[in-house]
Amino acid sequence: MLGLASISLYILPAIVFLIPASLVSAELASGWTGGVYNWVSEGISPAMGFGAVWCQFAQTTFYYPAVLAYVASTLSYVFAPSLAHSGVYITVIIIVLFWASVLVAARGVLIADKLASWGILIGTLIPGLLLVVLAGIYLLQGSHSAAPLDRGHVLPPWHGLTSIVLIVNGFFTYAGIEVNAVHVDDLRDARREFPRAILVAVILILLVFIPPTLAIAVAVPSQQISLTAGVMQAFKALLHHFSIGFLDPIVAIGLVVASISGLLDWLTGPSTGLVRIGRERGYLPTYFQQVNANGVQLRILVAQGGVITVIGLLYALVPSVSSAYWVFAALATEVYLLMYVLMFVAAGRLRLRQPEHPRGYQAPALMTICTVGVLASVVACIVGLFPPSQLGHASIPLYVAALLAGVLLIGVLPPFVLYRLRRPGWKAGATAAGATHSA
Repeated sequence: MLGLASISLYILPAIVFLIPASLVSAELASGWTGGVYNWVSEGISPAMGFGAVWCQFAQTTFYYPAVLAYVASTLSYVFAPSLAHSGVYITVIIIVLFWASVLVAARGVLIADKLASWGILIGTLIPGLLLVVLAGIYLLQGSHSAAPLDRGHVLPPWHGLTSIVLIVNGFFTYAGIEVNAVHVDDLRDARREFPRAILVAVILILLVFIPPTLAIAVAVPSQQISLTAGVMQAFKALLHHFSIGFLDPIVAIGLVVASISGLLDWLTGPSTGLVRIGRERGYLPTYFQQVNANGVQLRILVAQGGVITVIGLLYALVPSVSSAYWVFAALATEVYLLMYVLMFVAAGRLRLRQPEHPRGYQAPALMTICTVGVLASVVACIVGLFPPSQLGHASIPLYVAALLAGVLLIGVLPPFVLYRLRRPGWKAGATAAGATHSA
């Protein structure tokens, strides 16, 4: 939507969030096993550790409907592009595809991993490269770009806080980096090699996201870009310009495969961590600790699916599909950033309180990095509470209240209530629950 200015919306979050989160999580992973729960529990408290794990899980409750809305809009280009703007159609696809994904995930992690690996290659890298190449040829032919590409448009125009809200999307794009931190122990000289690896990773990530974003801006006027169908809008414009519009459905199917693969990859991961901590520490009722014959926590996925179904129904009620998509993407970001705030605080406290604790890697200037990470995450949370001006006029008080309610109901209150209501039997019964599979 911002053309050349979108570059800054990726680079700034990479500097103030992606790099700090990568370095901090690497130090934590090299010194403490058990992931975010143990990091935050050691650095702050077990209650906050459970809150951090819950945020990792809870953000997916908003993330899945947003991703599936994108899938639905993209899929419509196979048979009826006009449906990309139909809330009822989006609702149906969200509900059907999510429950179908649950059925696939219920068969075990292995099948989901295989689909995810192939899906990323087929539906992300290849279409992304094709889009950039087409846009490049389009410009070399002397065709006019839909978005201005001169130096005067490098920074987004300032019309108040709402004009830069889309920068929050960059934070969510980079979220999840802490999962890869466990690989720091595989390096022979982590102190030297890991910062280099992070620099290379940041450059590659920017190359994956920025050129396709610019290609969309080149092909589609900003006022017409849909948050859910923007990629296919660009493909349709460019493919038809080169008289190869028959590729529209093929590209759409590839993009859908990639998104569904990513969904399957994420579907069981966060809930697996939640079940493990709930079982070990007694934070979850034994009903939700049980798994099926394939070791999948199906009861938690079904409960989450009920909430996602309700959220999916909201697409049929919101006038603009793009607006609904942004709301749920913003909610996912808000909840996830709460976890990162806890992680940065825990890392700083552990460096101060346990300086002699063995670490395979020590982040340079850790306290400064943690401060930058906390401030960036908090500022992103505040900015993300406002409606972006690109989506048109909205009641700011009502919008802020709705987002705060969503964050509290899904991201904050449940772990607090579960922690306060925990019973000794939940922990004592976890072993039996783990041994006895349920259907």
